[in-house]
Amino acid sequence: MELLELQTESWDQTHYAKIPEYDLVKGEYVVIQFENGQDLAKIVNIKKIDEPESRLSAVTVTRKVTENDIKKYDELNKSKIEALKHCKDLVQKYKLPMKLVDCHFSLDGGRVIFGFIADGRVDFRVLVKELTRHFQKTVRLQQMGIRDEAKLFGDIGACGRLLCCRKFLNELSSITSDYAKVQGVEHRGCERLSGVCGRLKCCLAFEADIYKELMEKLPKVGTKIKTKNGQGVVCNQNVLKQSVMVKVEDKYIEIPYK
Repeated sequence: MELLELQTESWDQTHYAKIPEYDLVKGEYVVIQFENGQDLAKIVNIKKIDEPESRLSAVTVTRKVTENDIKKYDELNKSKIEALKHCKDLVQKYKLPMKLVDCHFSLDGGRVIFGFIADGRVDFRVLVKELTRHFQKTVRLQQMGIRDEAKLFGDIGACGRLLCCRKFLNELSSITSDYAKVQGVEHRGCERLSGVCGRLKCCLAFEADIYKELMEKLPKVGTKIKTKNGQGVVCNQNVLKQSVMVKVEDKYIEIPYK
């Protein structure tokens, strides 16, 4: 089943909706209908979903956004700074181990969502009660990852370009040390391999599949192969050059392997 993948904020939970009869494209903003209200959301993807519809956060797309919707949304969210300050004061009051990052007022003005970062689970039930009493709205707290914070507020990466997560990455996939290992850069150290979020750089995944494909064409380290100088053992691979370093007796020979 092909569905629209929607988000009200880049750090908020993902919602899904059936594709309406009129044309919509990725990156476009629409008005979505929840059980108890409306909001403005961005189409982050249009893809086939295998999950049962009952397990998805399903909403309905009512229409495309209008200029009036945008004006109304901007007006409602002018009070974000004040709302964040009030919430931060309460977090300090109750000594909750969490860092507030952003907040979002729904298009209908009936809900407010606070995005926060925390190392683990936080019992914020008292906080929600206080916020609900103060704002007289439905309040929800959404825990986000440290990478989401970089996506929201980050600027320029070590490469001198705008962060990939801000520019074009809709989904922040898991990045492991295997990506660095397959590209032969694991020796560079954590500081050079980490992004502004403190996690491994997303760009490590961009060429990993190509490296794996090229690596499979080369004999593995430890493999015994015949050379014009006699039998040797592969001690290193140069994936980009498509060559291997072979130890023959006490000598090292680089052999093209195409």
